[in-house]
Amino acid sequence: MQQNEYIELHRKRYGYHLDYHEKKEKEGRSKFSRMFKEGKKMIGLKVKLYYKQRYAEKIQMKKTIKMHEKRNTKQKNDEKTLQGAVPAYLLDREGQSRAKILSNMIKQKRKEKVGKWEVPLPKVCAQGETEILKVIRSGKRKKKAWKRMVTKVCFVGDDFTRKPPKYERFIRPMGLCFKKAHVTHPELKATFCLPILGVKKNPSSLLYTTLGVITKGTVIEVNMSELGLVTQGGKAIWGKYTQVTNNPENDGCINTVLLV
Repeated sequence: MQQNEYIELHRKRYGYHLDYHEKKEKEGRSKFSRMFKEGKKMIGLKVKLYYKQRYAEKIQMKKTIKMHEKRNTKQKNDEKTLQGAVPAYLLDREGQSRAKILSNMIKQKRKEKVGKWEVPLPKVCAQGETEILKVIRSGKRKKKAWKRMVTKVCFVGDDFTRKPPKYERFIRPMGLCFKKAHVTHPELKATFCLPILGVKKNPSSLLYTTLGVITKGTVIEVNMSELGLVTQGGKAIWGKYTQVTNNPENDGCINTVLLV
């Protein structure tokens, strides 16, 4: 068990307080009154932004409630019934179907989500913090250990402004910063050297994504304008996502496969 899970361990052994669930329920009820009081105290532009947010939340809630109500309602079909006799027990059901709008919507969203992330390497071995970030000791007597140095390949944009060395927490060496990647097009069976636009997702951690760390399985965005590819509507394709298929720190280059 992890170090910080002592509360969960205590609950597992001895259970909850007798009034725990009652208190939680009261907290939920008092939340709305607290929000109302906060709204009354605000002035100026903050009020407008706050009530705009509340309005959007209310609309979303109403839509969800409406969908839940609509789920089991019976709706008449406009289609004409077939000619011929219909049994008596089927007369009341004539041309009716159950609307399962909500469940269909959820299924559709799941399908879209799965389709969106069909990548060449679906499973990648996670990289630990000690493997990627090296502890750098600082201070007069080297007692402070809050700085970290990135030991893997990373991407830093052109508009990046480095902090003064004294206050910099994450150090990214220039020797490990890459600007271009080798992109293989699976349909054209050709490889191109294209500039990187940014790191979309690192599967190991969200921190590595924000730092721009590129490891095996990372999804990066590359500039496709040099290839002159266009969409069905005739618009030029600017950026496309690709997945890293090698270990860049070992090979000295980034090899990726385009997500078509």
